[in-house]
Amino acid sequence: MKQINFSLKSRASSLGFACEGLFSFFRQETNAWIHLASTFAVFMLAIYCRVSLAEIIALIIVTGFVWVAELFNTVVERIMDFISGQKNPDIKIIKDLAAGGVLLSAVTALITGAIIFIPKLF
Repeated sequence: MKQINFSLKSRASSLGFACEGLFSFFRQETNAWIHLASTFAVFMLAIYCRVSLAEIIALIIVTGFVWVAELFNTVVERIMDFISGQKNPDIKIIKDLAAGGVLLSAVTALITGAIIFIPKLF
């Protein structure tokens, strides 16, 4: 059985790798900046509309859901491009499925935002 070694140094290294992944995401992915602008706009609107604690929690959850979906979509796209740089119908389906996950998360966030903001704005 493999022995698990826990150390603060290894945890700090892991955190550093995760941060480098996020920095890379922002350096290389246009969608990251679109999501960042959307996130900023949503939370500025939440402040303006004085949303409740429950509503802010819902917004945090759905916003995080979109961010995680976009990160995993980027991972899938990169892996598929690494496997084959050529057009391949099977890889297209895999990439389309991952993009569909992002779309579904964004629609979920949009519906949640509409439920929260429409009554407050109109």
